[in-house]
Amino acid sequence: MQHQPRNGHQAYEAVIYNRDVRALIKENKVHNRFAERWADGHVQNVEARSEGDARRQIAKRYPPEDGFVLSEIVRREN
Repeated sequence: MQHQPRNGHQAYEAVIYNRDVRALIKENKVHNRFAERWADGHVQNVEARSEGDARRQIAKRYPPEDGFVLSEIVRREN
């Protein structure tokens, strides 16, 4: 069963990875905070009023200063 967004919101799917983890894995090293799985993209769902709002929510959850990269964001059709 698919969840319906709240009134006035849209559903978005974001793909996120961690650039620092990805770089360390290439050097056969491990990150001291994040698991190796963060080298790969992870799909995160978010409800927001706009794509910009969705991007802000993702950046708050997965801060760019911690190495997280939002590689893709798409609005899901309901």
